[in-house]
Amino acid sequence: MLSTRSPQPTRDAEEWRLRCELADFYHLVDFMGWTEMIFNHISVRLPGAAHHYLVNPFGLNYFEITPENLVKVGVDGHLVEPSEYAGNPAGFALHGAIHESRTDVACVAHTHTTAVSAVAMKPGGFDHNNFYGAQFYGRVGYHDFEGITLYDDERGRMLASLGDKHVLVLRNHGVAVCERDIPSTFGLLWTVQRAAEIQCQAAAMGGEDVTLSDAVRQRCRDAAGDLANGIRVARMVWDATVRRMRARGAHR
Repeated sequence: MLSTRSPQPTRDAEEWRLRCELADFYHLVDFMGWTEMIFNHISVRLPGAAHHYLVNPFGLNYFEITPENLVKVGVDGHLVEPSEYAGNPAGFALHGAIHESRTDVACVAHTHTTAVSAVAMKPGGFDHNNFYGAQFYGRVGYHDFEGITLYDDERGRMLASLGDKHVLVLRNHGVAVCERDIPSTFGLLWTVQRAAEIQCQAAAMGGEDVTLSDAVRQRCRDAAGDLANGIRVARMVWDATVRRMRARGAHR
């Protein structure tokens, strides 16, 4: 881990590590230009049986988020520790549901970038015909828009739409990605973002695209998984991007 922040004596060591990485994730989203004012969320589940997770304090810009001011909430969105901030209720229905039900994932990130939101407008969603899109072939669920995600009754439907996958396209809205840890979630979010950008640019050029076969798409997905698991590519990409951000003086 790249963080040089001194741990708080009142914090469990693993919680402090996750707080530092999650703050870096928010800073990276700001650095990459993927923010949506004070909205959207990145969350990480804390170890233990209590289903607690960390999320951004509602009202702060992403660059203002620190390990100390991240809020700890339950899956219902209620604070489990005192804080001068609250969480954004729009995040609890989706993030709380995933953290409660998907024990194989620890981190969830939600964005509304222009490219991702444009793909979410199309009935076909991601076409998996470019280098990046092929890498998450078969890992995408789709959920029809029901309005702002504020209500508990939508939780089960969103979970059913996600199933055992790691990318949830919220139609007419944006995307949520989830993975086993923070670096892997960032890596998947970056891959999804690049796929959306290229798909949008290709569509703007007009003409037909070269279509990949399902076999080639599956091969790309399998190779990406092997790299991530065997060579720890997600961690290397994470560390390198955090170094680049800090070298440019964006965040320390």
